[in-house]
Amino acid sequence: MTSGMQLVVFPAKDLDAAKRLFSTLLGSEPYVDQAYYVGYRVGELEFGLDPNAQSAGPICYWEVPDIEASVASLVAAGAELGQAPHDVGGGKRISTLIEKSGSTIGLAQSP
Repeated sequence: MTSGMQLVVFPAKDLDAAKRLFSTLLGSEPYVDQAYYVGYRVGELEFGLDPNAQSAGPICYWEVPDIEASVASLVAAGAELGQAPHDVGGGKRISTLIEKSGSTIGLAQSP
């Protein structure tokens, strides 16, 4: 179903402060720097900062080939839809689901 976790998104109420911190931590500048999202790549993993995140903590996104089918399968397995699949730019689509204990599961489909 997945090709592994490839994206971790951190909520960032103060995007400029978070960008300074993560640029220092990762030793690099972001490859995407927009008002709605700042993204870094470290090896195979992407780290993102989201000023509009609704989660209190980071969300791990699992890369899937078909986000609609994956959402349907996880809802059928007992997850609750948190955020329906939607495009976040460049054809990348994301969705979140909430599992029974309250943890948020992220799915991502690359173009």
